[in-house]
Amino acid sequence: MMAQEPDISRPLKILIIDSNDERAAVVEAGLSDYGDAQILRMGLLTDLARKVEEIQPDVIFVDVDLPDRDTLESMRNVSDAAPRPIVMFVEESEASLAEEALRAGVSAYIVDGLNAKRVKPILDVAILRFKVFQKMREELDKAKSDLASRKTIERAKGLLMEQRKMSEEDAYRLLRETAMKEGKPILEIADNLISIARLLKG
Repeated sequence: MMAQEPDISRPLKILIIDSNDERAAVVEAGLSDYGDAQILRMGLLTDLARKVEEIQPDVIFVDVDLPDRDTLESMRNVSDAAPRPIVMFVEESEASLAEEALRAGVSAYIVDGLNAKRVKPILDVAILRFKVFQKMREELDKAKSDLASRKTIERAKGLLMEQRKMSEEDAYRLLRETAMKEGKPILEIADNLISIARLLKG
């Protein structure tokens, strides 16, 4: 899942999803300060994930009267494919829907507050919040990956200590030297050793 971060080196491509012409015009007016931003418009959420994949917008605005489960599921599908800032304006809502929207990848969820002057500040905050969230997510993913790697290496060391009657230090040294000789990461050597041990055990 690759995040779709807005590229500040080129004009923003902004997709507005709204079946109400007047409401969409308010959003467009509020985006006028973004200079040469490319603003695109869709009226329906049907087959949204495929259309977003084709358009590749940097930011998505969604305007609805009351979000339903199908709308939020569409947002989740878009975010799962490629996370990007999503701003959702709704006429009315419930607390549970707001929570679901945030879980679906919506960066800013605004209830009954659509006016042209607020659009740009809200978008700026949504983009900032999106970047902060993505950084936290990447750090968490890296921490999980590092932990999994350490567990694999520890398990491989344990196998060497058991089978070769080696000390922990010697087992790690053997893994490291083997990795250097074969020009491979130590994690790959450890993983291969575990796979072979599993195969031999049947």
